Amino acid sequence: MITKLFTIGYAGFGLPEFLTELKKRQIQLVIDVRSQPFSKYYADYNKDRICNALKNENIYYRNYAKEFGARQENKVYYSSEGYLDFSKFSKSEVFQNGIERLCLSMQKGYSFVLMCAEKDPIDCHRAILVSRAFHEKGYQVEHILPNEVVYTQEDINQRLVDKYFPNRNQLSFLTPVLSDEEMIQEAYCKQNAEIGYRMEATE
Repeated sequence: MITKLFTIGYAGFGLPEFLTELKKRQIQLVIDVRSQPFSKYYADYNKDRICNALKNENIYYRNYAKEFGARQENKVYYSSEGYLDFSKFSKSEVFQNGIERLCLSMQKGYSFVLMCAEKDPIDCHRAILVSRAFHEKGYQVEHILPNEVVYTQEDINQRLVDKYFPNRNQLSFLTPVLSDEEMIQEAYCKQNAEIGYRMEATE
C-alpha cells in the first residue's frame, strides 16, 4: 500500500527534467488537476503532448478537472466575495469521489503525482485545496520543486503561518490568541482568498 503522494508544477521544469523527476520517484500515474488541460506558454504540457510523452515512459495520465479543477462552474461553491471557496468545494460529492478513487489507487499500490502549472505549490490549488485533503487523511505529501527542493505539506503549513501570522510570538492584549491549528486553518482561508479563481460577474 502506498502512503505517499507527490505534486509538481510544470512551470519549473523542461519536459525532460519533468519526466526525470517522475521516474526518479517511480511515479506510475499523473493526475492533471488543471481545469483546462493545455498551456499557452508550455506547449509540451498540452494534453495530447504530455499524454504521449508519459505513455512513452509507461506512465498513465488522467485528467481530474471535474474533481479537482480550480475553476468550477457551479456557483454554489463560490464565496460571497466571488472566489472558489475551497472549504465548500472540498466537501462536495465530486471532490470527495476523486479523493476516494485515488486513495483506492494507493491501496492497490499505484504511486501518483498531482500536476498543475505553478512552480511554487503555495501559489497553487493543488496544495491549498487538493493535497491538503490527502494530508488531513494521514497521507504523506511531497511537493517537487526545481533544484532538488522538496516541500512537505507540513512545510506548506509553516510557510502559510509565517506569511499571515509573522508576529504571532509577540504577545498582544489587542488580538485573540490562536492555537497553532487555528492559525493554520485561518492561513489556508486567507491563501484561498488570495489565489482562488474568481468567476466573472454576469449581468
